[in-house]
Amino acid sequence: MKNLRLMLVLAAALVAGAPAFAAEEAAKPDPAMMEKVKAQMSPGEPHKTLEPFAGKWNYKAKFWASPEAEPEETTGTTESAIVWGGRFLKEETKGTWMNEPFEGVGYTGYDNVKGEYVSVWMDSMMTGIMTMSGQYDAAAKTLKMAGANSCPMTGEKARPCRAETKMVDANHYTYSAFSAGADGKEFKGMEIEYTRQ
Repeated sequence: MKNLRLMLVLAAALVAGAPAFAAEEAAKPDPAMMEKVKAQMSPGEPHKTLEPFAGKWNYKAKFWASPEAEPEETTGTTESAIVWGGRFLKEETKGTWMNEPFEGVGYTGYDNVKGEYVSVWMDSMMTGIMTMSGQYDAAAKTLKMAGANSCPMTGEKARPCRAETKMVDANHYTYSAFSAGADGKEFKGMEIEYTRQ
């Protein structure tokens, strides 16, 4: 009788453990899938497009509040570096804007899953975060991106905008930003010229 009870207890334990064992086997990673995931998580050729922007830069900037306005001009510095194993370009900017101290930080990378460049920007003049995405035009050496940001001037929660970052040569690049004016037509609201220190 004792042997029968022991056999029943062992059989019950085996039956109870079978689903857990099956789940454990199913949870083992598929090597081919893991290689695909690893490739999606790793920097590649598109990320190398961002490398020339790394370094220390002086900049001259112009801002237009409207198409007919005279530009406001300012200067500052930007220090950029490739971070996190080649995945992102980090930009840290210091200068002035509207005669006030200005600081900003941004990250630009290439999202392998989405198949596009992505960026975020935040600074000391806004409480929102600007997000953009787009593609690199190799022939024009220009990163073309579009997105939206909250606008304290117009009150828009998601004001459409676009930007073009062009590598002129090893020591110079430009950044131009565009948005819609009061008439709905696009105009250039910002132009920044960078010179390597």
